[in-house]
Amino acid sequence: MYKYRLHDLLDNLPKKDFNKAMRVIPKVLGVSFNTFLNYRNIKLADQRDIPHQKVLILEKIFGLNHGELDNFKIECKHISQLLNEDTG
Repeated sequence: MYKYRLHDLLDNLPKKDFNKAMRVIPKVLGVSFNTFLNYRNIKLADQRDIPHQKVLILEKIFGLNHGELDNFKIECKHISQLLNEDTG
């Protein structure tokens, strides 16, 4: 499984739009075509990530709300819980 939904979002485009998107999106992001391919192919278990600002741009491009590009959820305790648990 991929860390980000780029495959699904791009694969849902008509073929002619897919080809255009693969040329246009890297330009909008300010990255090379190969870097965009690398972003697209990041696996869920990989330590790599797409830089935050690029994720925000991709979410805007695809009309997604913040956090909807991710195929994962981050679990973390609230700061109040963390502070209450800290005995140091």
